[in-house]
Amino acid sequence: MGAERVERRLAAILAADVAGYSRLMERDEVGTLARLRTLRRDLVDPKIAEHKGRIVKTTGDGLLIEFPSVVEAVACAVAVQREMAACNDATAEDERIKLRVGINSGDVIVEDGDIHGDGVNIAARLEGIAEPGGICVSGIVHDQVQGRLDCVFADIGEQSLKNLARPVRVYRIGPKSPLPDPPLLAGEGRVGAAGTALPLPDKPSIAVMPFQNMSGDPEQEYFADGMVEEIITALSRIRWLFIIARNSTFTYKGQAIDVKRVGRELGVRYILEGSVRKGGGRVRITAQLIEADTGAHLWADRFDGSLEDVFELQEQVAISVAGVIEPALQAAETARSASRPTSDLTAYDLYLRAYAMYSASHQRQMRQALALLEEAIGRDPQYGPALGFAAFCCMQLASDAAAPDRDATRRKGIDFGRRAVELAENAPGVLADAAMALASFGEDIEAMIALVDRALAFNPSYARGWYISGFLRLWAGQTDLAIEHAGLALRLSPRAQARLTSLLIGYALFFSRRFEEAVPRLRVAIEDSPLFSTPYRFLAACYAHMGLLEEARATIARLRAITPEVMVNYPLPFRDPGHRELYFSGLRLAMGEME
Repeated sequence: MGAERVERRLAAILAADVAGYSRLMERDEVGTLARLRTLRRDLVDPKIAEHKGRIVKTTGDGLLIEFPSVVEAVACAVAVQREMAACNDATAEDERIKLRVGINSGDVIVEDGDIHGDGVNIAARLEGIAEPGGICVSGIVHDQVQGRLDCVFADIGEQSLKNLARPVRVYRIGPKSPLPDPPLLAGEGRVGAAGTALPLPDKPSIAVMPFQNMSGDPEQEYFADGMVEEIITALSRIRWLFIIARNSTFTYKGQAIDVKRVGRELGVRYILEGSVRKGGGRVRITAQLIEADTGAHLWADRFDGSLEDVFELQEQVAISVAGVIEPALQAAETARSASRPTSDLTAYDLYLRAYAMYSASHQRQMRQALALLEEAIGRDPQYGPALGFAAFCCMQLASDAAAPDRDATRRKGIDFGRRAVELAENAPGVLADAAMALASFGEDIEAMIALVDRALAFNPSYARGWYISGFLRLWAGQTDLAIEHAGLALRLSPRAQARLTSLLIGYALFFSRRFEEAVPRLRVAIEDSPLFSTPYRFLAACYAHMGLLEEARATIARLRAITPEVMVNYPLPFRDPGHRELYFSGLRLAMGEME
């Protein structure tokens, strides 16, 4: 006899319970049960029926409900929480009943009217981390509902939920209508009273203002508002930024914006504002980044696209804006730190000064940069960005074959890198810097790729992360992916990444034996950084494999003017033996008539 057939179906699952139920029952058992019955009869159950939900089971203070779609599930939850908040306004604080709600969508097993499976378990775990009066939804629910309901989402990242092997992307959700503000997430700001100044946070702070709808069509407001929501979500993934919540910035909607006043009232250093214009099946989005205190414009750009897929366009623009804003803010913060007196340095300022030295001249001032980072780490041993960047600096210093302390620098870099990974959590910059340094020192390349993939999953607009990912793919022998990821870095940050991506693509083209394409990339890299020796070696090897021995010898001569070390005598990060042999054989050919 065959195994009994199991009934499965895709469902939207809502789990809810009463926050602080035991406390309420201990204080007034009869009154609490009476209020709960009244709420169920007059509010909760009618809303469930209105949105075509089916109550699967109740557990005293909890409900498990199945809906035919995630849109109906979320609409029901938002409506219930909105009306319960209004009811609670007229109820004493210690008598208020507040629901916590979790929503997921997934495959369920149906048995005797009950439902089981991971889809149900995830909904229950999401309910457990929701705030009283709040709603938490999984990433799959967010993706299906976003833009279709009058809701605002806040991305709180991947969460490790109890008894679940894999982390789950979680969003908090609330209505756009003017209800009491939901509890703020870490990194979100509160608005001050009109005219009052809030203190600036201890990291770069930014407010994204409502974009102007330039279409002349009031019905297109939803598109402009959705654009802002997408940008806030994208920027919130940049962990070193302090992002003001949407429900604060949208109090300025419809007003003429005075950036200095907004900066004071929101307690932010930077303001992002923009406009959206639609017409003829096309849309143009403009954005500009302004320093609130001075009114100075730090960056501006425009984005054009088709309206065939509105939501994809919103996401693409949001990622692009976040990608170009990050280096613009980094440059602004670095300049601000450089102007501060040296007697007033924090670990953050030391980190910024080290970053400026690295960006300005690479190896020439790398030791000074590392010294600043070590001072920052001395002040704050848990400062992940300084640890990750210190590992990266050690990697650069250890790449100098003539360095007398290369082995000690390598050991120091491994220590910094491992400590950075332990502290990184989901900080993309820390993960990416540590991954590249540790990979260069010979750590397992697949493990390091997994680290940078984790960084990019958290912040897909992180241009430097894509650049580092490209190098790790190159070292792993995946030249096509290296070129692809370099292209993504360049698209996200065309100014900051142009020089670096040219170098990476040049290396990848060399290993792909596309020598004629590699030559101009490598020559540009040499012109940009004439004291950096590695591109000379690749260019000489490239010429040699092309049979251009005269050009190869001339390149070697230029290399020897920088360093006496032509043949690299330490382990290279390239894992593919064929790639290593191609590199060394090219150098041997280039030097053949000179030795």
